[in-house]
Parts: sequence; structure tokens; C-alpha cells
Amino acid sequence: MAEKEKLRIDKYLWAIRVFKTRTLASDACKAGRIKLDGKNIKPSYEVKIGDVYNVAKGIERKVVKVTGLLENRVDAKTAVNFYEDITPVEQTQAFKSMFHAPILKRDRGTGRPTKADRREIDDLKDNFFEEQEEN
Repeated sequence: MAEKEKLRIDKYLWAIRVFKTRTLASDACKAGRIKLDGKNIKPSYEVKIGDVYNVAKGIERKVVKVTGLLENRVDAKTAVNFYEDITPVEQTQAFKSMFHAPILKRDRGTGRPTKADRREIDDLKDNFFEEQEEN
């Protein structure tokens, strides 16, 4: 857990467990998914304490503030001490609500849904998503 004065952004994002591998972190930088003040940064960019990075990882968006430099990857409990997640609450809840959609399953062997069953399923889905938009 030795702190360094110079540390690359790809290595830092890997060390604080934002990305599973350093290669994924580097590829995200090259693809423009890591931004500092709205500008794309290269994988070799030097991390400074106090910088705020916008990280796009799939459909998930994070805003990470650097509170300490970490050269090697450590367990998640320790890694939390080296960054602050300042992602807005609305953005976090929007991401989480995608995983709370109803999962409709039919019993095996019941065959295809009838037209009436299909309409009932569509109504259930529509009502669920309308309720989510209101909240």
C-alpha cells in the first residue's frame, strides 16, 4: 500500500477496483469513457489528489474523487479509503431501478401464452414501468 507521487490513471482505476483488469481501464481511457473536466484523458495521465473523474462503465456512470494514491490493487474495504464516490443520487437510483424490473416466468410445459395471457402480461409490464416513472 505504498503511496507514490506519480501514478497513471489506468493503474489507479484498476487499484481502486473500478475495473477488473488494468487492460480494461486502459481501453476505457482510449475509448473516451474516462473524463476529467469533460475532456478525454489518456491511460498515461498522472492522477492528482483532488481530481474528479467521470467514469462510464457500460450503462453505469460514476463520479470519483481522488483522496489518495494507491499503486497496487487491494481488497475493497481498503480501496474505499483512496477515493470518494460522489455520483449524484438520481443517477445511482436510475441505474439500480433497471434491475428491479419484474421477471415474468411461465411454468414449464404450459405451452405458449394465449392472446388473453399475452395482453395480461403486456398490461403488467406497462403498469410497472409507468409506476417507476412517477416515483
